[in-house]
Amino acid sequence: MTDAATRPSPETARIRPPRNQWWDVWDQFKIHRGALAGSVVFLAIVIFCFVGPLVWPYDATYIDIRSRNQGMSWAHPFGTDQLGRDIMARMMSGGQVSLAVGIVAMALAMLIGTGIGVLAGYFRRIDGLLMRMTDLFLALPLLPLLLVMSMLFRQPLSAAFGVETGMFLLIVTAIGITSWMPTARVVRGDVLALKEREYVLAARSIGTPPRRLILRHVVPNVLSPVMVSATLMIATAIITESALSFLGLGFPPDFPTWGRLVNDGIDYLQQYPSRAMLPGVFISLTVLSVNYIGDGLRDALDPRIRGR
Repeated sequence: MTDAATRPSPETARIRPPRNQWWDVWDQFKIHRGALAGSVVFLAIVIFCFVGPLVWPYDATYIDIRSRNQGMSWAHPFGTDQLGRDIMARMMSGGQVSLAVGIVAMALAMLIGTGIGVLAGYFRRIDGLLMRMTDLFLALPLLPLLLVMSMLFRQPLSAAFGVETGMFLLIVTAIGITSWMPTARVVRGDVLALKEREYVLAARSIGTPPRRLILRHVVPNVLSPVMVSATLMIATAIITESALSFLGLGFPPDFPTWGRLVNDGIDYLQQYPSRAMLPGVFISLTVLSVNYIGDGLRDALDPRIRGR
């Protein structure tokens, strides 16, 4: 039997299983060098913060007065603070809090922003009301508003849930409800275009209820801009939490975050500049890497660019 007899016909060779669109997204994402580098840096920071405490022998709250104000060494790579606490352990613990605040606040802001954007874009009767509310939130000075919320609700939440949990809920809620507006405007614009598409008009013509039409046809098609906004929102939330902690209105002093570590290091900036610089470098690297990841996702999820 010849090879030609066993060779598949051209018609059979052209029939291939359908390719998942997420593979196309990955193919476009991995050629974005900045996004790949940002992913590596962000993954390294996450491993440092969440895996590092499992293998590092020092606890973030352990006080050793005899070892206070030490410089960088093999035993303490980042040195120790004025109470003898290991700064590297505190950097790991502070990173866990800062990253958790960024991710949870991002999820809350995306949920609110996507919901308001979808409702405003699909239902014309409430579009004006929701967009004027969005403009009102955009006009508010965010940092003074966050400071007022922190002063008003710090004591009630701390009494109800404990100091650490109460402050976490307060900061996450404050950042989430003051950061959803850009997402809402982007989603609204996409929904206005999507609801005039043929498949949406066809689903509406056969009597599909609005709730089902939104969940099955509209929301899945606005996930791309939402995912891009989500990555950028993580960076914004981390910076906002760091600013609140730096101003002394975030977590308590004995509960480390990157912003709190910067605040603690300011008093020793001339003698030990690394105490303020190290958490600042970690904040900058995290924000920069997340921004690059957002740029890569934006290019990968755009079908006009994906095919290039």
